[in-house]
Amino acid sequence: MLLLGWLAAAGVLLTSSAARADTVQIVALAQTIDEVLNNIRNWIMGILAGIAIVLFSIAGLRYLMASGEPGEVEKAKGALKAGCIGFGLAALAPLVVEILKGIVGGV
Repeated sequence: MLLLGWLAAAGVLLTSSAARADTVQIVALAQTIDEVLNNIRNWIMGILAGIAIVLFSIAGLRYLMASGEPGEVEKAKGALKAGCIGFGLAALAPLVVEILKGIVGGV
């Protein structure tokens, strides 16, 4: 009986005029190529910085758990270097976007 009540309530909600969606005109958020390229730059910088932070965390954990073992310390140093490269690439993202602007003719 409870199931029938739920089904009836769902039927009323789905067929009522208040539940129907109106058509919505979708407007693009970015109006110019410059805005699109700036959005791309921001995404690239955020993703690379996030990956670099994860690599720094992994490097720290590996270094703590290495207990002085030379092989594990080298792996930790490698992860630290990868994190530094990630931050370096994130810092270069604006330069890459400026190059793309020059290629596509954005001002």
